Amino acid sequence: MKKKTQTKKNLSEQPRQGLLQRVLYGNMVSTDFFVRHWIKVFLLVVIAMIFISTKYQCMTAMEKIKQLQDSLNIARTESVRERSTYMSRTRESAMKHLVDSVFPGLAVPEHPAFILNMSDTETSPDDGTEQK
Repeated sequence: MKKKTQTKKNLSEQPRQGLLQRVLYGNMVSTDFFVRHWIKVFLLVVIAMIFISTKYQCMTAMEKIKQLQDSLNIARTESVRERSTYMSRTRESAMKHLVDSVFPGLAVPEHPAFILNMSDTETSPDDGTEQK
């Protein structure tokens, strides 16, 4: 009985270490803890690794989905543009067919009309004065 009381006195006489000192010197968790609970610690580490890998896979999959959505939007825009061009050409050919059926030989000129001046003096369109 004397031994127990003496050990309690010796422990109570030792100054308590602060939390920071215990963390720095590695006294927070002793090796006995790991020996006793090695299965739980191992499972905790495995679960943490699985969580991290799952989160990484999810983030890469989300990035891939975003890239695919962007390319889908581009493809849709291109499709609308091509459809618009096709419909415009279809309407134009239908109108040409209608004009040919009503007035044969009538066509839209390929080049715009040009005004040719054969004289030496040209008139300015702005003020009507002659230039040489």
